Amino acid sequence: MPKTDEKGAPVKSELPDTIKRSSAKAQRTFAEAHDAALREYGSEQRAHRVAYSALKHSYEKVGDHWETKSQRGPSDSRDESGGPNPSGTSAGGVDANASKSHLMDVARRLEIRGRSRMRKAELVDAIEDANRRATRKARKTS
Repeated sequence: MPKTDEKGAPVKSELPDTIKRSSAKAQRTFAEAHDAALREYGSEQRAHRVAYSALKHSYEKVGDHWETKSQRGPSDSRDESGGPNPSGTSAGGVDANASKSHLMDVARRLEIRGRSRMRKAELVDAIEDANRRATRKARKTS
């Protein structure tokens, strides 16, 4: 199902909820990448993977929405390997390649307890868990 209309604007009813709660640019990035991949590959599932990969290149998931990353690039080992069958593990939209101080800032905004004692990998996991909780909570209120 196309995610953009004839004019190229994102169709909000077709976007995943976390992307609906994100900036217009994030919505456009996802929708345009999805539609281009759908035309190229003909598979809805692959188009979704490509669209999320494009989104993760410039955005990171913070809570229940996507925010612009300070530096573009792959966000985790799975994103770095790329292709239809990537290797590595996904960090669920968290920018695992970000600096520890950036991850600490995100953890502070998400009110993660014990963050000052966490290693970088633990911060990534804690942020990923907090993001899932925030998304689940947002779904219940929608």
